[in-house]
Amino acid sequence: MCYHQLIILEGFRLIRSFLAIELPEAIRKRIEEIQRDLRSSNSDVRWVSPEKIHLTLKFFGNIEESRVDTITKLIEPLVGGTPLFSLEVRGMGAFPNIKNPRVIWMGLIDEKQVLIPLQKQLESTLATIGFQVEDRLFRPHLTLGRMNSGRGKDELIGRIQKYKEEKFGDVEVKRLVLFKSDLRPTGPIYTPLGQIGLGSR
Repeated sequence: MCYHQLIILEGFRLIRSFLAIELPEAIRKRIEEIQRDLRSSNSDVRWVSPEKIHLTLKFFGNIEESRVDTITKLIEPLVGGTPLFSLEVRGMGAFPNIKNPRVIWMGLIDEKQVLIPLQKQLESTLATIGFQVEDRLFRPHLTLGRMNSGRGKDELIGRIQKYKEEKFGDVEVKRLVLFKSDLRPTGPIYTPLGQIGLGSR
């Protein structure tokens, strides 16, 4: 079986892609430290590598490679007209709740309230070229890991609660990045296809 997520269909090259905000190296290093502490609970969690953690604003799925340029040009005016802003990485919790921690996350605080309106505008703009609007409410967060079973759950919960109010740092949002995702047995590999700067118009 070929795990490379590149599909040839009727002459079209399809790539798995998404639009996201990257994290600075300082936040990635802090995530690595926190994950090391959480891992010591010996819980059964599939941890996300810090270098692969980002904030996804729109997941496109498999698209024709030729559409990358169309997507970029369509959202450039919106993104370029959005001022630079900052997100505070603060707090830790779990979905669906702390007593049943299936997904472990770090919170994101947007004091200027730029992020959610931007994401909604991206959704509606991209819908004009056929991308379905996401039904689920956009809840900004960084996914650290996903539980595979209940092993070590109680100790893991205790460690998560230590960080429920902690500030981990800030993310200065200067651009959005369009990524290609190649699925491999060892995990996805993300490759930037292009970027759009905020405040460029």
